[in-house]
Amino acid sequence: MADALIVIDVQNDFCPGGALAVAGGDAIVAGINVLMADFNAVVLTQDWHPADHSSFADNHSGAEPFSMVDMPYGPQVLWPRHCVQGSNGAAFHEALNSNRADMIIRKGFRPQIDSYSAFFENDHKTPTGLEGYLRSRGLTKLVLTGLATDFCVGFSALDAAALGFEVTVRMDLCRAIDLNGSLAGMVDKMKAAGVALA
Repeated sequence: MADALIVIDVQNDFCPGGALAVAGGDAIVAGINVLMADFNAVVLTQDWHPADHSSFADNHSGAEPFSMVDMPYGPQVLWPRHCVQGSNGAAFHEALNSNRADMIIRKGFRPQIDSYSAFFENDHKTPTGLEGYLRSRGLTKLVLTGLATDFCVGFSALDAAALGFEVTVRMDLCRAIDLNGSLAGMVDKMKAAGVALA
Protein backbone atom coordinates (compact mmCIF):
# COMPACT_ATOMS: atom_id res chain seq x y z
CA MET A 1 0.00 0.00 0.00
CA ALA A 2 1.38 3.40 -0.96
CA ASP A 3 1.81 5.78 1.94
CA ALA A 4 0.23 9.02 0.80
CA LEU A 5 -2.28 10.15 -1.82
CA ILE A 6 -1.62 13.72 -2.96
CA VAL A 7 -4.70 15.24 -4.62
CA ILE A 8 -3.74 18.33 -6.61
CA ASP A 9 -6.08 21.32 -7.00
CA VAL A 10 -9.47 19.64 -7.54
CA GLN A 11 -11.17 23.02 -7.28
CA ASN A 12 -14.19 24.60 -8.95
CA ASP A 13 -12.21 26.97 -11.15
CA PHE A 14 -10.34 24.03 -12.72
CA CYS A 15 -13.55 22.08 -13.39
CA PRO A 16 -16.08 22.64 -16.20
CA GLY A 17 -17.74 26.04 -15.77
CA GLY A 18 -14.74 27.41 -13.86
CA ALA A 19 -12.46 30.31 -14.73
CA LEU A 20 -9.60 28.03 -15.87
CA ALA A 21 -11.56 24.89 -16.66
CA VAL A 22 -9.71 21.70 -17.54
CA ALA A 23 -11.73 19.51 -19.91
CA GLY A 24 -13.21 16.62 -17.92
CA GLY A 25 -11.77 17.97 -14.68
CA ASP A 26 -14.82 16.84 -12.71
CA ALA A 27 -14.76 13.33 -14.20
CA ILE A 28 -11.88 12.25 -11.94
CA VAL A 29 -13.52 13.15 -8.61
CA ALA A 30 -15.41 9.89 -7.99
CA GLY A 31 -12.32 7.78 -8.73
CA ILE A 32 -10.18 9.88 -6.39
CA ASN A 33 -12.73 9.47 -3.59
CA VAL A 34 -12.64 5.68 -4.00
CA LEU A 35 -8.83 5.68 -4.03
CA MET A 36 -8.61 7.57 -0.73
CA ALA A 37 -9.51 4.43 1.25
CA ASP A 38 -6.26 2.74 0.14
CA PHE A 39 -3.88 5.23 1.76
CA ASN A 40 -2.39 5.93 5.17
CA ALA A 41 -2.58 9.67 4.50
CA VAL A 42 -4.42 11.96 2.11
CA VAL A 43 -3.14 15.45 1.32
CA LEU A 44 -5.14 17.95 -0.72
CA THR A 45 -3.56 20.98 -2.36
CA GLN A 46 -5.48 24.17 -3.00
CA ASP A 47 -4.52 27.01 -5.32
CA TRP A 48 -5.10 30.10 -3.16
CA HIS A 49 -4.34 33.36 -4.95
CA PRO A 50 -4.75 36.94 -3.72
CA ALA A 51 -6.65 39.17 -6.16
CA ASP A 52 -3.46 41.08 -7.03
CA HIS A 53 -1.51 37.94 -7.94
CA SER A 54 1.27 38.54 -10.46
CA SER A 55 0.31 35.48 -12.57
CA PHE A 56 -3.10 36.93 -13.50
CA ALA A 57 -3.13 38.36 -17.02
CA ASP A 58 -5.55 41.11 -16.02
CA ASN A 59 -2.98 42.44 -13.54
CA HIS A 60 -0.66 43.21 -16.49
CA SER A 61 -1.78 46.06 -18.74
CA GLY A 62 -2.62 44.78 -22.23
CA ALA A 63 -1.53 41.20 -21.52
CA GLU A 64 -3.50 38.29 -22.96
CA PRO A 65 -4.30 35.14 -20.94
CA PHE A 66 -1.89 32.27 -21.71
CA SER A 67 0.84 34.67 -22.90
CA MET A 68 4.32 34.38 -21.37
CA VAL A 69 6.25 36.91 -19.32
CA ASP A 70 9.63 36.84 -17.63
CA MET A 71 9.46 37.01 -13.84
CA PRO A 72 12.49 37.31 -11.54
CA TYR A 73 12.23 33.52 -11.00
CA GLY A 74 11.90 32.66 -14.72
CA PRO A 75 9.26 32.35 -17.46
CA GLN A 76 5.65 32.53 -16.27
CA VAL A 77 2.37 31.83 -18.05
CA LEU A 78 -0.18 34.60 -17.45
CA TRP A 79 -3.43 32.90 -16.47
CA PRO A 80 -7.05 33.99 -16.42
CA ARG A 81 -8.00 35.13 -12.89
CA HIS A 82 -8.71 31.95 -10.92
CA CYS A 83 -8.85 30.43 -7.41
CA VAL A 84 -9.02 33.80 -5.67
CA GLN A 85 -8.82 33.35 -1.90
CA GLY A 86 -12.23 32.75 -0.33
CA SER A 87 -14.09 32.61 -3.66
CA ASN A 88 -16.35 29.78 -4.80
CA GLY A 89 -13.87 29.13 -7.60
CA ALA A 90 -11.13 28.40 -5.05
CA ALA A 91 -13.34 25.93 -3.15
CA PHE A 92 -12.85 22.20 -3.59
CA HIS A 93 -15.27 20.53 -6.01
CA GLU A 94 -18.38 19.76 -3.96
CA ALA A 95 -18.20 16.04 -4.74
CA LEU A 96 -14.59 15.70 -3.54
CA ASN A 97 -14.38 13.98 -0.14
CA SER A 98 -12.31 16.78 1.38
CA ASN A 99 -13.18 15.59 4.91
CA ARG A 100 -10.82 12.65 4.33
CA ALA A 101 -7.80 14.98 4.09
CA ASP A 102 -5.15 14.71 6.80
CA MET A 103 -3.65 17.94 5.53
CA ILE A 104 -4.51 20.75 3.11
CA ILE A 105 -1.61 22.64 1.52
CA ARG A 106 -2.48 26.09 0.15
CA LYS A 107 -0.17 27.41 -2.53
CA GLY A 108 0.19 30.48 -4.73
CA PHE A 109 -0.75 32.84 -1.91
CA ARG A 110 2.34 35.05 -2.27
CA PRO A 111 1.36 37.85 -4.71
CA GLN A 112 4.76 38.06 -6.39
CA ILE A 113 5.31 34.38 -7.24
CA ASP A 114 3.22 31.55 -8.64
CA SER A 115 3.28 28.04 -7.26
CA TYR A 116 2.53 25.01 -9.42
CA SER A 117 4.22 22.37 -7.29
CA ALA A 118 2.86 21.08 -4.00
CA PHE A 119 6.44 21.19 -2.70
CA PHE A 120 7.95 24.51 -3.87
CA GLU A 121 7.00 27.90 -5.23
CA ASN A 122 7.96 28.52 -8.88
CA ASP A 123 11.40 29.75 -7.80
CA HIS A 124 12.03 26.04 -6.99
CA LYS A 125 13.49 27.14 -3.63
CA THR A 126 10.70 28.39 -1.36
CA PRO A 127 9.16 25.31 0.31
CA THR A 128 5.45 24.82 1.02
CA GLY A 129 6.10 22.60 4.05
CA LEU A 130 4.75 19.43 2.44
CA GLU A 131 8.10 17.65 2.37
CA GLY A 132 8.57 18.14 6.10
CA TYR A 133 5.07 16.90 6.87
CA LEU A 134 5.53 13.72 4.83
CA ARG A 135 8.98 12.99 6.29
CA SER A 136 7.82 13.57 9.87
CA ARG A 137 5.12 10.95 9.30
CA GLY A 138 7.52 8.54 7.57
CA LEU A 139 5.59 8.68 4.29
CA THR A 140 7.89 7.93 1.35
CA LYS A 141 5.67 6.41 -1.37
CA LEU A 142 3.40 8.95 -3.04
CA VAL A 143 0.59 8.67 -5.56
CA LEU A 144 -0.49 11.88 -7.28
CA THR A 145 -3.84 12.67 -8.88
CA GLY A 146 -5.66 15.85 -9.84
CA LEU A 147 -5.44 18.95 -12.02
CA ALA A 148 -3.71 19.66 -14.23
CA THR A 149 -1.40 16.86 -15.39
CA ASP A 150 0.92 19.14 -17.34
CA PHE A 151 1.27 21.87 -14.74
CA CYS A 152 0.58 21.44 -11.01
CA VAL A 153 0.48 17.63 -10.98
CA GLY A 154 3.57 17.30 -13.17
CA PHE A 155 5.68 19.87 -11.32
CA SER A 156 4.68 18.28 -8.00
CA ALA A 157 5.74 14.86 -9.29
CA LEU A 158 9.10 16.18 -10.56
CA ASP A 159 9.85 17.89 -7.24
CA ALA A 160 8.81 14.83 -5.23
CA ALA A 161 11.10 12.61 -7.29
CA ALA A 162 13.98 15.08 -6.94
CA LEU A 163 13.44 15.04 -3.16
CA GLY A 164 13.81 11.25 -3.13
CA PHE A 165 10.20 10.14 -2.79
CA GLU A 166 8.90 7.15 -4.73
CA VAL A 167 6.31 8.74 -7.02
CA THR A 168 3.47 7.40 -9.13
CA VAL A 169 1.08 9.59 -11.14
CA ARG A 170 -2.33 8.04 -11.81
CA MET A 171 -2.84 9.37 -15.32
CA ASP A 172 -6.45 8.11 -15.36
CA LEU A 173 -7.22 10.34 -12.38
CA CYS A 174 -5.64 13.49 -13.82
CA ARG A 175 -6.65 15.80 -16.64
CA ALA A 176 -4.45 18.20 -18.63
CA ILE A 177 -4.68 21.75 -19.97
CA ASP A 178 -2.31 20.82 -22.85
CA LEU A 179 -1.10 24.29 -23.76
CA ASN A 180 1.08 24.18 -26.90
CA GLY A 181 2.14 20.57 -26.37
CA SER A 182 2.67 20.94 -22.62
CA LEU A 183 1.21 17.50 -21.84
CA ALA A 184 3.63 15.54 -24.03
CA GLY A 185 6.51 17.64 -22.73
CA MET A 186 5.58 16.99 -19.11
CA VAL A 187 5.10 13.24 -19.71
CA ASP A 188 8.63 13.08 -21.12
CA LYS A 189 10.03 15.01 -18.13
CA MET A 190 8.25 12.79 -15.61
CA LYS A 191 9.50 9.60 -17.29
CA ALA A 192 13.05 10.97 -17.38
CA ALA A 193 12.81 11.79 -13.66
CA GLY A 194 11.80 8.24 -12.77
CA VAL A 195 8.15 9.00 -12.04
CA ALA A 196 5.92 5.98 -12.63
CA LEU A 197 2.91 6.71 -14.84
CA ALA A 198 0.03 4.36 -14.08
